[in-house]
Amino acid sequence: MAPGSFRFERFLLDPRDRQLRRDDVPVELNTRYLDALSLLVSEQGRLVSNERFHEEIWRGVPVTDEALTQCIRTLRRQLGDDAAKPRFIETVPKHGYRFIADVEPVGSEAAPGAKAAAPARDWRRFFLLGAAGMIGGGAAGVFVGLLYGFGGAAQSLQAEMGAVSVLLVLVCVCIVLGVIAGAGVAFGVAAAGLASGRLGPLSVAGGAAGGLIVGAFGKLLGLDAFNLLFGQAPGDITGAAEGALFGGLVGLAVWLASRWSASLQLGCGIAVAGLAGAAAGVLVPLLGGRLVGGSLDLLARHFPSSRLRLDQIGGVFGEASFGPISQSVTGAIEGALFSGCLVGAMILAQRRLSNPSADGATLGA
Repeated sequence: MAPGSFRFERFLLDPRDRQLRRDDVPVELNTRYLDALSLLVSEQGRLVSNERFHEEIWRGVPVTDEALTQCIRTLRRQLGDDAAKPRFIETVPKHGYRFIADVEPVGSEAAPGAKAAAPARDWRRFFLLGAAGMIGGGAAGVFVGLLYGFGGAAQSLQAEMGAVSVLLVLVCVCIVLGVIAGAGVAFGVAAAGLASGRLGPLSVAGGAAGGLIVGAFGKLLGLDAFNLLFGQAPGDITGAAEGALFGGLVGLAVWLASRWSASLQLGCGIAVAGLAGAAAGVLVPLLGGRLVGGSLDLLARHFPSSRLRLDQIGGVFGEASFGPISQSVTGAIEGALFSGCLVGAMILAQRRLSNPSADGATLGA
């Protein structure tokens, strides 16, 4: 294969040899259309403006916008693409086009300075996605804290025993937990993308690894802190297993968002992530684990003088205490909030990274 070739899905594009092949079978394209495809593929993930097409492909020859439209239409037809749900070429209305499929350089010899620029873009993506995950996790912590704050402070509200204090403490605790968990999972996913060059299947492993590390460290630190302060510690609070399961499913949601980057917009991405997180939130208590709600209930029972009680939440579901049904339902809510907020924040961060001036983009590598 000649240096400077590009592989995407079943296609191999060789600009030097002037060939596009699908499953090793040549695909017919005229010179200008092949140049246009080469330009798009070489700028994978970045907007190529209409003006740049006219300057670099038609080289100043006066043509109408219809010529470019026809070019893109032909490229889509030859690639088997769909303008309504594109897998390869995305239209940015009134601006230009973007190649959105994953591209693998084959024996490429980068232009001077390109090799130095690529790692910088990768590291920028790594830190930006990780920071976005922290923000998303913290946002989820606000909602989770309010959920358990109002539910757990209900008895204090009736007795006027500092319900506001209970609420504020729980919100702050959940925000801190959300930020830490979000950082672990998001940086794990981003590290997988950095290692592979794209947000692919390794995102699942990266998210699981990040969640496992944060969960294990958090549990160890939490139990040590209780033993140090109170001389005793509660039992099986949230730990490595729960973190790995959650992190893996969040990584799966990120991968799906990158896989279907053209058609998966912000709302759909959050919905997919929410469903994945809700599934994890139901599975954890069914498998004997505990999430935030289960851990709070365990702490409250371990320290009887605590003003926190989640029994009234259980009463909503016909249970005398915060039982398995309550833990499963609230776990689904926790999971949906955490995963949805985290992936939503990462999608917005990637949009900003891919094209700061565009109104919308996708979660791609």
